[in-house]
Amino acid sequence: MFTKAKKSLPGELVQGTLDMLILKTLCRGAMHGYAIAEFIESTSDAILRVEEGALYPALHRLELRGWLAAEWGVSENNRRAKFYRLTAAGRRQLAEEASYWTRMTAGIARIMETA
Repeated sequence: MFTKAKKSLPGELVQGTLDMLILKTLCRGAMHGYAIAEFIESTSDAILRVEEGALYPALHRLELRGWLAAEWGVSENNRRAKFYRLTAAGRRQLAEEASYWTRMTAGIARIMETA
């Protein structure tokens, strides 16, 4: 019996990459949640999209792990928003995740290049 391979939906993230993308985005400086999601989508030319239902639990989880710090402020459109920034521990975690990602994608690329 044959099964069809799952086709990814436009904007669907690769499993396990959301934390890394959030950490990398916050290297640019403090941002509120909507700005983080908007940056990821626009920088990826709309290939990646982060839904609110995934973003805010991830931000909370990263804050609990000590990789992000947050404080309330006012957004560009005068709305109260929680701004997140990368901590020193978050920078170390990003370096680890980026290194792992580089190794994994290189390994996958080598397999995909075989005849």
